[in-house]
Amino acid sequence: MLSKQRGLDKAVAGESRLNLKNFFAELKRRNVYKVAVAYAIVGWLLVQIATQVFPFFEIPNWAVRLVVLVIIIGFPIALIIAWAFELTPEGLKRTEGLEARSTSSRSRAWIYVALIAGTLSVALFFLGRFTAPKPAPETTTIKSIAVLPFVDMSQAKDQEYFCDGISEEILDALAKVEGLRVVARTSSFAFKSKNADVNEIAQKLNVRNVLEGSLRREGNRIRITAQLIDAHDGFHLWSETYERELQGVFSVQDEITRAIVNALKIKLAVSLPLRNQPNTEAHDLDLKGRYFLNKREVKKAIDYFHEALAKDANDAVAYAGLAEAYTLGPLAPREAMPKAKEAVLHALAIDDGLSEAHTSLAYVTCFYDWDWPAAEREFKRAIELNPNNADAHHWYSHYLLGQQRIEESLTQSKRALELSPFDVLMTIHMAWHYLYARQYDQAFDQVGKAMEMDKKFWRPWYGLILEQQRKYPEAIGQFQKDLEAAGGGSSSTKANLAHAYAMSGNREAAQKIIAELQEDAKSKYVSSFDIAVVQAGLGDKDQAFVWLEKAYEERPSALVYLQVEPRFDNLRSDPRFTELARRIGLIQQK
Repeated sequence: MLSKQRGLDKAVAGESRLNLKNFFAELKRRNVYKVAVAYAIVGWLLVQIATQVFPFFEIPNWAVRLVVLVIIIGFPIALIIAWAFELTPEGLKRTEGLEARSTSSRSRAWIYVALIAGTLSVALFFLGRFTAPKPAPETTTIKSIAVLPFVDMSQAKDQEYFCDGISEEILDALAKVEGLRVVARTSSFAFKSKNADVNEIAQKLNVRNVLEGSLRREGNRIRITAQLIDAHDGFHLWSETYERELQGVFSVQDEITRAIVNALKIKLAVSLPLRNQPNTEAHDLDLKGRYFLNKREVKKAIDYFHEALAKDANDAVAYAGLAEAYTLGPLAPREAMPKAKEAVLHALAIDDGLSEAHTSLAYVTCFYDWDWPAAEREFKRAIELNPNNADAHHWYSHYLLGQQRIEESLTQSKRALELSPFDVLMTIHMAWHYLYARQYDQAFDQVGKAMEMDKKFWRPWYGLILEQQRKYPEAIGQFQKDLEAAGGGSSSTKANLAHAYAMSGNREAAQKIIAELQEDAKSKYVSSFDIAVVQAGLGDKDQAFVWLEKAYEERPSALVYLQVEPRFDNLRSDPRFTELARRIGLIQQK
């Protein structure tokens, strides 16, 4: 019985080997091997063509992936066709019942490949034409853009302010587009007049797309050329040239904005906001005012904005520019802030959609009115109107730090730096944040990053950090360098040096600087807050509170940080300090 079972097993095994042998022989007879080899060769060639040629014609990367996918899917289909059919002199027939063909007949296997390749081409065309791939989640660099300052091509080369202004207005319009990250002006304009290529600029600013252009103005005639470049591959996504009369500049800006949005395939959630458009003369003066404001020539900026308002009393942009200029100027807070608030309220009465105006109102409400709920509402409104407003995020971070909301402040600081990554002031602001958060190592590293951007950058933060680390000789040396770099006239830097002298035990040097500051105050504004800092360093609490009371009357912006200022640590246990913080509103009444 056992021997019979073994014989049966051998028979089954032999039959299996025979069937397997016959199967491979049948594969060979039906030219399946040849088709597989030929398909692999042609498929490899198609993949090489797709990867090398498609980018040249700006065909998107998903098309290359689709070619590879179709070739993979087509392989088993090709083998099935080769098994089931054979090409004969009478045409394509099923293989069953046909006798083995001659070698010459079998050599026609390449015809299978031609048929399959044709089928793949047709399938690829229709799939590419009608199959829209679902977009993957966007990274921060895909829908992102930097707007470079337009180049002045005018014969007289006297239109730099106009080129900068048009570029900035296009940037501002794009910044309001939902889903598009727009690098702040300060960072994108940092490459002005530099011979950096588009790819280098995009890498440093962490953007995918770059808009560049030129402008030529002759009298009231302008010619604007703009082009949008995908820095990833260097191809132009869009370009256009516009020739208009000067009064048509607003429509050109809108056309450029819409063309960019369409080129980047961004769906507008809402229509682009209609802007309040001043007359041509007022607009030209607005651009001059903004040009000098960006150069921190505040007096000239204020004069131009006033001229613009004389031409058009409903020029909201001029009012907003005035408000910002007053907050940046050298005037005492009691003189500057009411003027800033009056101007910004005029701007918002004309156009409530100006994010920059809401930022200025938030600034005044925070740093002068000390109306904390209203300030936060305005900061949030500015960011709502323009999520790419780096200044709004920046100043909101200051507000949050003064409120001792440290982590929220850090989030806003990082967002501001993300929007303006090549802005040395935004970078150094992070150091300032870490300093007041008592994270001195991080602050020191951040100052180093700022110095890498600008070797000549004035750096008082080094001294402040060194002082908090009790490295007084190093801090004094640094503040002396800072004072020399500032031309010897900075009252805040003098106060920093005096405080370091006081903490090191050199009371005489500290008191000498206090006398200098009081003498300076006869000819210019010197913050009483700065003198209070020095008196606190000397350990003279009574005098420190005398000067803090004067600061309370002046309302300098530094008082907002009273609760986090490390140089007042020796005053915190005094009831007068708590009472002052309560009057400012930094401590709620119980």
